[in-house]
Amino acid sequence: MNEAGDRFKALPNNKKILFLTALAAIFAVIVGAVVLNRTPSYKVLFSNLADRDGGQVTAALQQMNVPYQLGEGGVISVPADKVYDARLRLAAQGLPKASGVGFELMDNQKFGISQFAEQVNYQRSIEGELARTIEAVSSVQGARVHIASPKQSVFVREQQAPTASVMLQLYPGRQLDGGQVAGILHLVSSSVPNLPIKNVTIVDQDGNLLSKQSGPDDNSGLDQRQLGFVRQIEEGYVKRIEDILEPIFGKGNARAQVTANVDFSEIEQTSETYRPNSSPNPSATRSQQISEKLANGSANPTGVPGALSNQPPSAASAPITLPPGAAPGTANLSGQSISASGTLQRDITTNYEVDKTIQHTKVPTGVVKRLSAAVVVNYRRMPDKSGEMKPTPLTAQEVQQINNLVKEAMGYSTARGDTLNVANAAFADNAQPVTMQERVVDYVTDNGTSLIKYGLLAIAVLYLLFGVVRPIMRDLIRPAPPAGEAEGAAAAAVRGGRLLSVAGEEGEEGEAAAAGGKAGREDPREARRRQYTSNLEAVREIVKSDPRMAAQIIKEWISSDE
Repeated sequence: MNEAGDRFKALPNNKKILFLTALAAIFAVIVGAVVLNRTPSYKVLFSNLADRDGGQVTAALQQMNVPYQLGEGGVISVPADKVYDARLRLAAQGLPKASGVGFELMDNQKFGISQFAEQVNYQRSIEGELARTIEAVSSVQGARVHIASPKQSVFVREQQAPTASVMLQLYPGRQLDGGQVAGILHLVSSSVPNLPIKNVTIVDQDGNLLSKQSGPDDNSGLDQRQLGFVRQIEEGYVKRIEDILEPIFGKGNARAQVTANVDFSEIEQTSETYRPNSSPNPSATRSQQISEKLANGSANPTGVPGALSNQPPSAASAPITLPPGAAPGTANLSGQSISASGTLQRDITTNYEVDKTIQHTKVPTGVVKRLSAAVVVNYRRMPDKSGEMKPTPLTAQEVQQINNLVKEAMGYSTARGDTLNVANAAFADNAQPVTMQERVVDYVTDNGTSLIKYGLLAIAVLYLLFGVVRPIMRDLIRPAPPAGEAEGAAAAAVRGGRLLSVAGEEGEEGEAAAAGGKAGREDPREARRRQYTSNLEAVREIVKSDPRMAAQIIKEWISSDE
């Protein structure tokens, strides 16, 4: 490190500046990339705000020192980590203000307000609160509610039920399903007294009627709720069958479809059943009437015609018993004696209870009348003799076991007329393997902008590293040449172009001296010639090993004043 520091100090000023500039540029690129990646992502705080509400919200965000971005359609975005904190702090300030008014309209009631004005304010409050509640649905962007309440009458027959109309503005690309529409219907109906569901009308921003329900006057014969109920039943049976087969054959190796025949007819039946006549003993007596008539001698009426002879006989006493000591031919009836020539007429009428059974039957709607199921199971993958996995069909016993399992899972009923068909077949493998080229193309297509951005940064960093920093670092970390070579290189650098010429001349003289065969002691000129030859070889080695450095030295020679 000390040698590298000394060599850095020995570098020319232009190289020092270039090296430091390159390091600073690399550091700036790295820091910029980190800062760019750490730029907070913005998330929508509020959308579809009116200009007045948007101005109040932005003013409050400026006071809270929260950065924000404005978008089209009244969209205000803030950093994702500050969304919920900003919403709570803005809600504490009552921002943004709702488009409609609610029960806060009743807070500032003027003294002496008329009953009509008070009723109108109350109705506006109900409409505003309902609109706010409906706007809480995820698919609803805005809502307006209109309630028509007729004037109540003291006569029950003249009372009229209120009506309501709801106008919904949905987010682009979103729709409300039947369950959500039914929920809004019940919400509005339950919020207004005496408002039936049939008196609520819901339309969207395109004027489409969403609250249409099939009724007695609907001749289409279709009810979306009933169709949805049928689909729900079929999907439930399919899930049961697949759940019991997937643990055995694996996920995706069993497919099932179920068709349900559901009866939605409403039937109410009342029947009376009478049992056949039975013997009197086990029957219950309902009523009994006994009539007796007594006649002494002639059956013709006697006595003086008048009121006394036309009076009805006195009440009969039953049972008729003979007093003690009475002759068998006489009897005492109502304290009167019966002569031998008298006659007694007795009629008994008995009414028995009639057995009757009254039965009222109401058949529930949505009863499954018949089920039809079809199940397809894939071949098993079994190893063959060579050990390779190949599709193998199931045995008849395994197919019968599947048939029994499916019957138990779906609640198979022979009396109901259910049908089941289980098939074993090889599934078609339509999944094509994704090649590496397709993956690369998909990745580049999905992340083209990011790749271009990071590619440019990488090119800039590589250029600075290999084009500027690497040559300078190689000069700094290269080991120092021997002392002789260093002096020769320094002498060559000082003398410039004269080095080559002097070395050439001395080389020629050395060759001539060698050819003449002169012997004896070496003179100083011979030693000098050898030194120049060594320096020349050193210069050649430097040019071969580092041509860039040689070119830089030549540039310095050209730009020097010498």
